[in-house]
Amino acid sequence: MSTVVAQQIDEVKSTPWSGGRSPFNAEYGKMMMWFFLLSDAFTFSSLLISYGALRFSAPVWPAPSLVFQSFPGLIEHGAPLVFVGLMTFILIMSSVTMVLAVEAGHRNAKKEVVWWMIGTIIGGLMFLGCQAMEWTHLHSEGFWWGHIPNKETLQEFFKTGIPLAQQQHTSQQFANLFFTITGFNIIITINVLLGTYQKRGSYLMVEKVGLYWHFVDLVWVFVFTFFYLV
Repeated sequence: MSTVVAQQIDEVKSTPWSGGRSPFNAEYGKMMMWFFLLSDAFTFSSLLISYGALRFSAPVWPAPSLVFQSFPGLIEHGAPLVFVGLMTFILIMSSVTMVLAVEAGHRNAKKEVVWWMIGTIIGGLMFLGCQAMEWTHLHSEGFWWGHIPNKETLQEFFKTGIPLAQQQHTSQQFANLFFTITGFNIIITINVLLGTYQKRGSYLMVEKVGLYWHFVDLVWVFVFTFFYLV
């Protein structure tokens, strides 16, 4: 009798839902990465919601097609959203190479992983370089944390007939939020490139970094929409 009971207990423990083994075949580090992404998503959401609340409650706002109409180093005026389009393309392509690196890792193709990761790093550095050029250009125009362009320059970014006081107030909000949100995105990208979120020893780590890299892409979609299109 005792033998039969013992066999039944052992049988119960071996079922997926009895605690014998996890019903979710998720590696610990990967699961923790998802929790980390969730916390970062809350941070970005709060920043973007703040931007949206200020943007749509303000009577006027700097026109994106006027603020971002240059191609730093080549075109000063008349090319709205061309440069940010280039940045978006670079970031998307780096995401593609990241996907290919993860896929190669699943096949244990070491050389392919290395080359696709190099491509991802190059794309990330190019994106950071483009962001640095745009920051430099906006800073030369007079935008910065706690600082806005002079009266003459400021009027170029608004439609005519807007009172100067409203231009100055909303421009200050725009500048503070733009540099805060894009700056946070840059910090994330640098951390990914430096391997802050990556451990050594397994191709699974490439997949974990890939999760964060795609998160950066997703965040950029919202930043692109809020700052450059709306």
